[in-house]
Amino acid sequence: MRILIAIGVAAGLALSLPAGASESTLARIKQSGTIKLGYRENSIPFSFVADDKLPRGYSVDLCRIVADDLATQLKLPKLDVRWVAVTAQSRFEALKHGQIDLECGNTTQTLSRRAEFDFSVMTFVDGASLLFRKGEKPKSLDDIKGQRVAVVSGTTTEKVLDDMVGMARLGVILLKVKDHDSALTALKDKAATAYAADRTVLVSTAMVRGEGQSFELSEVQFTYEPYGLTMLRDADFRLAVDRTLSRLYRSGEIGPILKRWFEPFGDPGEVLKAMFLLNGLPE
Repeated sequence: MRILIAIGVAAGLALSLPAGASESTLARIKQSGTIKLGYRENSIPFSFVADDKLPRGYSVDLCRIVADDLATQLKLPKLDVRWVAVTAQSRFEALKHGQIDLECGNTTQTLSRRAEFDFSVMTFVDGASLLFRKGEKPKSLDDIKGQRVAVVSGTTTEKVLDDMVGMARLGVILLKVKDHDSALTALKDKAATAYAADRTVLVSTAMVRGEGQSFELSEVQFTYEPYGLTMLRDADFRLAVDRTLSRLYRSGEIGPILKRWFEPFGDPGEVLKAMFLLNGLPE
């Protein structure tokens, strides 16, 4: 009788677990010979689709190198990479449902997100600000009270601005859009007075998608945004990803990758240099 009860309990537990829950990410990748990498279609210069319709960007390059290292670590003659498009709204669900193994974008590590997901060592440091049309940057944020600010849904910038509006620290109306192209379009078409996002994304989106129109960046910075590659909670997989990134930082191989995507912005700054130094963990 006890044996039958035990079998019944075990079966019930098995049915309640999500598919693949007992299988590690590395084991699944090795068995399938494929790693599924999530990318964003318009988070320039971190993750976007180029004219050739292929994923490009700083985070995409990091993930390609992670995949190469994993093939060696898992002793695979070849590891196929399957690129899967995700959005700010869908990226976490894509991880939960096994549609992707690693998200290669500009996702901010937060404590609440780390309660559900693992993050690699930091890959970039940024902060949210506001972009205005040329000649329309206000002297004070009090000057845009009651006006619309475009922000991408599902981002940490949206959450921070929601909190600021809710606490009456920022008297604007949030125009929530699906992606950064839509936010810039709202700004260009004067559907919004400002466009809110991480500073690097604001500058790069304006440079690439601005169609010759001029913009101005606010000096105000609302947030601290420590980026990392995102995955399900799996210590072994996280360690494998971190091993690649830390090697790139220690060896200086991160330099050409950084230059490729951020050279138009000038010197990376002391904060970013310190981030690479602190995250170049020794073996």
